Amino acid sequence: MADPASDAKPEIATLSSRVVYANRWMTVREDAIQRQDGSHGIYGVVEKVDFVAIIPVEPDGSIHLVEQYRYPVGARFWELPQGSWELNPQADPVSVARGELREETGLHAEDMVKLGYLFECYGYSNQGCHLFLARRLRYEGSDLEEQGLVCRRFTASEVVAMIESGRIRDATTVAAIGLMMMKGLFPQGSGGTD
Repeated sequence: MADPASDAKPEIATLSSRVVYANRWMTVREDAIQRQDGSHGIYGVVEKVDFVAIIPVEPDGSIHLVEQYRYPVGARFWELPQGSWELNPQADPVSVARGELREETGLHAEDMVKLGYLFECYGYSNQGCHLFLARRLRYEGSDLEEQGLVCRRFTASEVVAMIESGRIRDATTVAAIGLMMMKGLFPQGSGGTD
């Protein structure tokens, strides 16, 4: 079935577009636009390669998270392993998920289940996120690229408590855990920690 929105006339017309900044991770574009009422304006758009987020779950229900310093907000937070391959934007999302899981946690997943696809911040960016549930994990060792990255297992109840307390503030992580709960896949046991 065709998406009816794909045949609809855009509600905002692009009159012109110019790149104001670009690097290997993003392009920032400024578009002159015209709204349906005829008024004109400017829209800033951040173009970024899609990324993946992985929920690595052990048989006991515990979940692997990573903590790292996030420069734009000046603090360290716990989140799901996640990332993108900017130099290979056409890479299969499952391959990216396997690579990011290995890179950030040292884990390999026998089962990689696609949970969904969400837009990160579609008010200003075109970037989306492929969400994966990783199961049947085994540790294979890690070659961490990110300085200061810490990986640790938490019980499912600890993860929920961390979201409630604000120790986890990453919107992707919160959305992925919520989607997992809605699909009935969130671990119910307490699990163990390392």
